Amino acid sequence: MTGAFLAGVIAGYGVAVPVGAIAVLIAGLTARTSLRVGAAAGLGAATADGVYALIAVLGGAALAAAITPIATPLRWVAAVTLILLAAHTARAALRPDGAPRSSVAEPPAAGMAGTTTPGRAYLGILGLTLLNPATIVYFAALVLGRGGTGGGVWFVVGAFLASASWQLLIAGGGALVGRLLTGARGRLITSLVSSAVIAVLAVALIA
Repeated sequence: MTGAFLAGVIAGYGVAVPVGAIAVLIAGLTARTSLRVGAAAGLGAATADGVYALIAVLGGAALAAAITPIATPLRWVAAVTLILLAAHTARAALRPDGAPRSSVAEPPAAGMAGTTTPGRAYLGILGLTLLNPATIVYFAALVLGRGGTGGGVWFVVGAFLASASWQLLIAGGGALVGRLLTGARGRLITSLVSSAVIAVLAVALIA
């Protein structure tokens, strides 16, 4: 249980830490409205990450028996997939236009300026974050690379709580921490940290 939970926590931070459009929106919502609205928006993003982690775990578990005979090559495929995601995240962070975006960052969040209630903020950010297919690829690579089980429900819980804690940090910081993390330097640092985490997870699959 502990191992699966910790694996989920690390995976959750790996997908949540790079600051993209959703994090910028969460910080902006908090600054313009209230901590309650910003926190609800952050939990919407974390819920989407949890949903994708759950889908990956359920799909991997269903294929576990079929995966067993090809476990070794599948681990290599999963590791290569994660390395490519890490490389793309780092390359995007170092783009000369100064606006790093993660390969697992969320899509642009236009049209959310009118969201002022916690319920609308939660549902709006949940929907926007679910539009990002790279997140399911990320979690699926981790789960399938571990032979399909991925730790089950504890992996999902860990991923959700890690993502929620990071999103709430951005929301809770509002004008202070939010601006620091969503600025050019903050985006660069968080994207590079995420790349390193994803790369470590890839190596762990084949070590």
